[in-house]
Amino acid sequence: MLKGKKALVTGGSQGIGASIAKALLKQGAEVAITCKNEAREGDWLIGQAKAMDLKAYSVQCEVSSFREVGSAVESAVESLGGLDILINNAGMNWDGVLWKMSEEQWDWVIAVNLKGYFNFCRHVVPIFKEQRSGKIINITSINGLRGKFGQSNYSASKAGIVGLTKSLARELGAFSVNVNAVAPGLIDSPMLSESPAKEAIITQAMEELVIKRIGTPEDIANGVVFLASEMARHITGQVLKVDGGQYI
Repeated sequence: MLKGKKALVTGGSQGIGASIAKALLKQGAEVAITCKNEAREGDWLIGQAKAMDLKAYSVQCEVSSFREVGSAVESAVESLGGLDILINNAGMNWDGVLWKMSEEQWDWVIAVNLKGYFNFCRHVVPIFKEQRSGKIINITSINGLRGKFGQSNYSASKAGIVGLTKSLARELGAFSVNVNAVAPGLIDSPMLSESPAKEAIITQAMEELVIKRIGTPEDIANGVVFLASEMARHITGQVLKVDGGQYI
């Protein structure tokens, strides 16, 4: 489905990002990922790609840094020999009710979750414009569409991603570039596993879910692969909820 395509996945060393990278490889794409701490966090991907006779690349990058992102994109493009697909996935949460939230909590979540997406789009868009093709898929959240108690910073960042997606879709349509978003509901990911309120979060989600199961990273990856493929060539500016009906 994606044979010959070159993809960059931010935050691709674990969780949803890793599942997306694996799914892209399985569809024949060559994949670069960014890692939070060190490039060797992506060694598993390089090993899998080699076994499939495909290229893969891993680079350490602080996504909130415009300069570091520029260098990472340049390295990925050079290593893969081009770029066709950008998946913005790297993100974080630092929860708290607003009246207890520090300026640092607000600034850091916005810097990673929203500015990080801008940084990658800003460096990749000129490439896609010049070649008059490309796919951008931004991972947002249903909490960016509805809000979430104790997550005003996270929800604001994810709502901003929706606005970025729709605006960029308008700007790039004339260049045959598709820009869409995927909005997960609760997913069994490291972000959930590391939360001290994990059990309460799952209990609440199970009350909201229409399909009574917690989503997996693979569920998100499947939606991303569809949007990255030519099957979605006439879809742009959309937000695909992959949430088991949790939003409704």
